[in-house]
Amino acid sequence: MAVYNYDVVVIGTGPAGEGAAMNAAKHGKRVAVVEMQSSVGGNCTHKGTIPSKALRHAVKQIIQFNTNRMFRDIGEPRWFSFPKVLERSQRVIERQVQLRTNFYARNRVDVYFGKAQFLDSHTVMVRDPHNATEELRAQKIVIASGSRPYRPADINFRHPRVYCSDTVLTLGHTPRRLIIYGAGVIGCEYASIFSGLGVKVDLIDNRDRLLSFLDAEISDALSYHLRNNGVLIRHNEDYEKVEADEQGVTLSLKSGKKLRADAFLWCNGRTGNTDDIGLDLVGLEANGRGQLEVDQHYRTAVDHIYAVGDVIGWPSLASAAYDQGRSAAADILDDDEFRFVNEVPTGIYTIPEISSVGKTEHELTEAKIPYEVGQAFFKDTARAQITGETQGMLKILFHRETLELLGIHCFGDSSSEIVHIGQAIMNQPGENNTLRYFLNNTFNYPTMAEAYRVAALNGLNRIF
Repeated sequence: MAVYNYDVVVIGTGPAGEGAAMNAAKHGKRVAVVEMQSSVGGNCTHKGTIPSKALRHAVKQIIQFNTNRMFRDIGEPRWFSFPKVLERSQRVIERQVQLRTNFYARNRVDVYFGKAQFLDSHTVMVRDPHNATEELRAQKIVIASGSRPYRPADINFRHPRVYCSDTVLTLGHTPRRLIIYGAGVIGCEYASIFSGLGVKVDLIDNRDRLLSFLDAEISDALSYHLRNNGVLIRHNEDYEKVEADEQGVTLSLKSGKKLRADAFLWCNGRTGNTDDIGLDLVGLEANGRGQLEVDQHYRTAVDHIYAVGDVIGWPSLASAAYDQGRSAAADILDDDEFRFVNEVPTGIYTIPEISSVGKTEHELTEAKIPYEVGQAFFKDTARAQITGETQGMLKILFHRETLELLGIHCFGDSSSEIVHIGQAIMNQPGENNTLRYFLNNTFNYPTMAEAYRVAALNGLNRIF
């Protein structure tokens, strides 16, 4: 067995692993990464964020074509099959793999393809697809092995009509009716995508409202929009059993209801990829969801072993994972740029998308913080009328006395970009983080300025 020595070994090449590896390598460390799949990028590139967002973009373009009056001069509304739309995401994946492969080569990071497993707290064994093994020894190890869909044992995911959020990307036909169990972020995103293709969707939620961590008004707007596009949402429901046959799938709910569809998509939770990497050999233990506990420096219970990305749970966002990986490497390097990632804008890519940062109205009310609301509805802005993307709203929450910005919530086209600009101003020190500063400076960002200015003026008009 060949043995190689490194300063840092990173398990996983998703956003978290890439962030850690690149930051360490650019500061002169000898770095190796281990990837279980046959090419770099992790589940983010191959099964999650990249393919689903490419799929969403293609569906959004189809919706725009079929609903824009100008295109009626070209031809009638068009129908596209799911496999046809999926082709575009495959091309994006190939480009992303090529790009990221070049990153590792250019920065002299050694890439090992195979299954990683701890032998001791400083040694990782890599077993490749041909069963050959190599040992990687390192002073520091970063676990960035990502996550996969949680799949309960009583559901037969081998059946060709039963899918999870990974295997749905292999769906070879367009179902007429689809049951999505789980109305979290992934479930709502796929409900938007399939309904945009004309599929009748039953969305099963085991809570009393969609995405309950969001501001209630934004959550309600999402529910309305999904229903308006033919999605039937069923709240407070739990499954009893899933039965699949050659003609379709029957979902039996504990409430006594039975639903029938052409296909079934499970989107209820994810679990960290930690169950077979030998954590017991280094004195680490994952929780019931396969996640590792870390301190404020991303260190596990073993000081020189770090964990970042989906494998530590919240917020399970690609953007945050990349920052976490970079920060873990910064801690390894004793770099002053280290920061613990704790204020993360939420980006949810439904159609239209949702984004938020800061506190919700419910949280501010619970904390007894006096606040005011500024709102701007997209339908009233010139930009939305020009683009035709008139659905949505921007909502700013600010302190009634100091005018300090407390939360920004948006539902509509380009929400994540809009909120990103708001977060930059929220992070300004002192008096710069106020509604007046916000109002006076948003014209530096003309694509978003109008909605912010309307929301800010509407908020100020409530108290002056």
